[in-house]
Amino acid sequence: MSVGNKNLILKGGLLILLCVIVVLVNVLVFASAGKKDISVSSTKNIKVTYPKAPPKITLYDLSIINDEKKWTVNNVHDPAIIKADNGWYYIYSTDVKVGGVPKPGIQIRKSKDLINWQFVGYVFNGKDYVYGGIPKGAYEWTQATNLWAPDIKKMNGKYYLYYAASQFGKNQSYIGLATATNPEGPWKDEGEVIKTKQGDVVNAIDPCLTFDANGQPWLVYGSFFGGIYIIKIDKKTGKPAEKGFGKLIARRDMSVQDAIEGPYIIYNPKFKKYYLFVSYDSLFNDYNVRVGRSDKITGPYVDYNGKLMTDIESPPSEVGTKILGGYHFENDDGWIAPGHNSVLIDGNDYYIIHHARGALDKNWPYLHVRKILWTDDGWPVVSPERYAGEKEQVLSKDLVVGSWERIVLDPYDYLQSEPVKITLLKSGKINSENSSDFWTFVSPNTIKLNWCKDKTKKVYEVETVKVIPAWDWENWKPTLVFTGLSNKGIAVWGKKVK
Repeated sequence: MSVGNKNLILKGGLLILLCVIVVLVNVLVFASAGKKDISVSSTKNIKVTYPKAPPKITLYDLSIINDEKKWTVNNVHDPAIIKADNGWYYIYSTDVKVGGVPKPGIQIRKSKDLINWQFVGYVFNGKDYVYGGIPKGAYEWTQATNLWAPDIKKMNGKYYLYYAASQFGKNQSYIGLATATNPEGPWKDEGEVIKTKQGDVVNAIDPCLTFDANGQPWLVYGSFFGGIYIIKIDKKTGKPAEKGFGKLIARRDMSVQDAIEGPYIIYNPKFKKYYLFVSYDSLFNDYNVRVGRSDKITGPYVDYNGKLMTDIESPPSEVGTKILGGYHFENDDGWIAPGHNSVLIDGNDYYIIHHARGALDKNWPYLHVRKILWTDDGWPVVSPERYAGEKEQVLSKDLVVGSWERIVLDPYDYLQSEPVKITLLKSGKINSENSSDFWTFVSPNTIKLNWCKDKTKKVYEVETVKVIPAWDWENWKPTLVFTGLSNKGIAVWGKKVK
């Protein structure tokens, strides 16, 4: 081998070693989130990957209302999600239809990427069911004409799908169970799980099967008429392992009509906490998602400010940390009444799956998928934009400089939270060089917005938010967004517009 060839090999080896070091440095920077500020100059070469344009969706499209194959994200209410063994994501949802009577039976959709959805069919379908889609036991107890709010999990090598039947405004209700070895069926109705009648303390709807850190299954359920309950489940049968209705873990005051429903519990092993998601208020107008957390699956669950989710002494809007509500950005009418969520945990990624109604015509419910990010102190926060394939990644301070629309999800906003424009200046000031408000960037993707409340006493309200690339659905281009909480537990969103 010539000296020239040896030099080439040596140079090649050094180049590879240098690349490995660069990659390791980036990994270590991301792993040390929140530990240090980084300067503009040291991060100028960071490459950001933005999501590609998702398929455009025509809202309020009357041409598709009688063609299920064209429904895609239309007519979705109370969606439950699972990633099946075949690699597809499946959504199961309430029987609803814009502009007509829905066919009962629990709608099924599937997707390979959480973005493009196709209609599959119904869980229950045929002459063995009342109205072609309601199990006889559920109908005989409730006389329901459609089924509500399912949930699905994998257990004992089968898919367990819990569904609800009820009469709107009453707690003559029934939670049933169906099983299948294939997420597209055929499904076998396993009958009653829990049922309630007028006068009972709870309403047997909105089931969610969840598992504690030891793998023990539990069913959290209920809404209005007494609150949210959790009961231990027999893993062999998928039905209650104990008598009664279980333990109360969340409720609201009568002054707001006990308006709490759609419970969903997950466990995050990083923070060793259980998280209870619930929906507050009216599903037709001011639905919004709140969260509390606990060290035990059976509670007690508390919000960011330490208030119990069973607290009915405090003002009702101030209990539960609001992480999703009606909103709009500029150049768009936005959404109202987002709620009744499920959560997908896919590797290290978390997603919230929910429905929302178009602000121009609230009769139209749509499927929304959004990234969940986590604050450094262990609270889930939701992306202000629908999912388009984005990933959380290392960013730099210079990328954040510019004009933003900021939305504060005020717990007292009942329809839509409004955007306000802010400018993050290169100097670190907000809006003007003379301002007492300032912002800082914390590696790898956090910014802190410091809002001066008392200049003399140097009192600041601090919003700590995570920044992530996203698709700007309102202006149809890639952008950056942020989501996080203030030091008072108020959720705040932002979108870079220039």
